[in-house]
Amino acid sequence: MAQPVYERHTYEVYNYLYRLAQKGIVEFNDNVRPLSKTYIHSVLDSAAIRIAELSETEKKELAFYLREFKEGERKRILSAKGEGFTLYSDPILTSSYTGGKGTDVKSTSLGINFWGRIGKNLGYQFSFHDINEKGKGLDTAKKSLFAGNTTGIVNQTPFATSSASFTELRANLRYEFKNGAVSVGQDYLLWGYGEAGRLVLSDKAPVYPYIRLDYQPLPWLKFNYTHAWLRSNMVDSSRSYPIPTGNGYRTVEISKYMASHSIDINLTKKLVLSLGESIIYNDRLNIGYLIPIMFFKAIDNNSNSTFLERGSNGQFFFQLSSRNQLKNTHLYGTLFIDEVRLTGLFNKTKQRNQLGYTVGGSLTDVAGINYLTLGAEYTRVRPFVYRNILSAQNYVHQGYLMGDWIGSNADRLIVYTRYTPVQRLKLYARYTHLRKGGPGTLDQQYLQQPQPSFLFDFQQRSDEFLFNASYEYIHRLYLNMQLRRFDQQNIINLGLTYGL
Repeated sequence: MAQPVYERHTYEVYNYLYRLAQKGIVEFNDNVRPLSKTYIHSVLDSAAIRIAELSETEKKELAFYLREFKEGERKRILSAKGEGFTLYSDPILTSSYTGGKGTDVKSTSLGINFWGRIGKNLGYQFSFHDINEKGKGLDTAKKSLFAGNTTGIVNQTPFATSSASFTELRANLRYEFKNGAVSVGQDYLLWGYGEAGRLVLSDKAPVYPYIRLDYQPLPWLKFNYTHAWLRSNMVDSSRSYPIPTGNGYRTVEISKYMASHSIDINLTKKLVLSLGESIIYNDRLNIGYLIPIMFFKAIDNNSNSTFLERGSNGQFFFQLSSRNQLKNTHLYGTLFIDEVRLTGLFNKTKQRNQLGYTVGGSLTDVAGINYLTLGAEYTRVRPFVYRNILSAQNYVHQGYLMGDWIGSNADRLIVYTRYTPVQRLKLYARYTHLRKGGPGTLDQQYLQQPQPSFLFDFQQRSDEFLFNASYEYIHRLYLNMQLRRFDQQNIINLGLTYGL
């Protein structure tokens, strides 16, 4: 049996099952990540039932992943069992070098990951990962277009220009029940599909604490709810106070929260419609947003409709995903609505269409070549998306966007290919073309008519070519190489990772 805890959202098994679902071999509901080890194990088991349809490489990888997720199938640095209790632990070790013109960066990290089960249905996990980076050309903020979708950090040496020290801390308690689970923890949370970014929820922002509910009452209906505690990075002067001894002063931040819920509806076995809403609010906890089935926008309108400044920042989002309706193909489209004025929808003077969308697709086993995938994706985010009249309600955590890292007033086109020539060797190549306009002002966002056009105050055009090779030598031990050309700058990265 697998453990009732979450699997890290970056582990390669997600891509493996994503592709099998694209071929129609398994059903894999991965719109919301991370997923539990028990669920991943069950999908792997369903693939084993149809093993005759797998290629030799796919069969070998299936056996490899089953050993990873079946309890007791492979050795850990620590394994212990008691009556109704299990404990497993592995270290986290990484080392990498990044070099190029003006760049000479070394990165090392050390950590521990442990997890297990209490009783039949309660799982626990804890992951501590301490990372240190140092060298010439280091991006200490991870906020530039060059940093791309690299996860943001809380730098413990914020004034250093050539070094960064930060910690990734993840933990969860998760209780599984029939057709669902409830958890409390701190982790990443992803929603929707996207090859180079996600419009709704991505891993650009660092981890944050949350409570989460997943429930599937019917075979064709799945529900997800999350309430998260975010960092505003803004001082609440009314609650800050001097410390009695010395000249110290305790600063208190403005409280910030997010509530989000969504449903996945299987229109057919191969076509899934997802609908959801989220709301960013601040100052104090609102019990209404702790009710998973509540209509958040209605709460906000009933409480704060008189004054815009009293309100919260709400969003709606939709997605349509088609897997194997066209053979070996995944097609998807995501729409994120931050604000739209229906009465002026087609009036160029009055319209306020602050939204973003992504359309993409991929085809695998191209030209009969097993494990060769070709794909393309286009994302456009209109001006002022993710931003609110109240800075404490911007769609950010720790200063990083929770949606797509390109931000507002930007678009991105990518074409890519994936290939696995032998088991566990993953080759990936991608071309990205990105355009970025200016952020604009609050007066432009709320008062100017007509609204500024897309890509107004043009800032930057970027082109990137990327090649990545990764080999999982043994379970969780990766050898990595990446070649990247970004705006005429050539970068190479070599690394080794264990435990992630």
